[in-house]
Amino acid sequence: MSRRAAPGSDAEHVPVPMRFPEPEPGIEAARTFAAELVKLVTLPAARATVLGTIAVSAGMAALTADPEHGPADAASTVFGLIVFLQIGTVLLGVLTTASEYAGGQIRTTLAATPRRVVLLAAKSAACLMVSALTGALAVGAALTSAWLVTEGSLLGGASPWRLVGAAVYLSLLGLLAHLLAVVARALLPPLVLVLALVLIVSPLLGGLTEHARWLPDRAGQLLYLPGADTVFTPWTGPLVLCGWLLAVGAVAALLFTHRDV
Repeated sequence: MSRRAAPGSDAEHVPVPMRFPEPEPGIEAARTFAAELVKLVTLPAARATVLGTIAVSAGMAALTADPEHGPADAASTVFGLIVFLQIGTVLLGVLTTASEYAGGQIRTTLAATPRRVVLLAAKSAACLMVSALTGALAVGAALTSAWLVTEGSLLGGASPWRLVGAAVYLSLLGLLAHLLAVVARALLPPLVLVLALVLIVSPLLGGLTEHARWLPDRAGQLLYLPGADTVFTPWTGPLVLCGWLLAVGAVAALLFTHRDV
């Protein structure tokens, strides 16, 4: 027979654990995004990358702008520098995730946010936002610096949307590097892979075969170089880049949600 607790005994006063309601999905996603954004902007290496990219863009524009023999407008100087500015956003994208894996903080992050899909989406959104801001400020700094040196036209005949497209391209390339870092769980492999692609492989293949237009960087360049390809347009080229993002993102999500860490 079961024995009932006597009145006034300690058994009658056993505390019942309180169950707090789970936050709404939208609130949880917003909180996770805010946490990841704060984590990224307070990372010393990320801040150095952002500031360094902006400073280098202004310095290179001032050095390459030639009022006598160079382009007559500042925008043309900026478009020629994007190939170098993409190094900054690629590094920023890799740092978004690789820094946590390098120090082991990813375990703490996963313990605080067990829903991995939400966490990956928040990390990607934070990376995209900071990369977009970095790209916009770098393009703006280069444009201003080149204009001050040449004292000529600011845009020439270029549409201002091409400058916006350059910033968008930089941010999307940073997002691609971030997703590859999620797959690799390391800093150097995705960094070397993306930089080798955009600085070595893509230019070499561009001179050998027309199929190089399907590479993510060459397709994305149509955002600011609309006449660079005879097949893709400024609309279809970015779609190819988005296709790469979706493919790599799907692999990253699959691995991130099924691996132990």
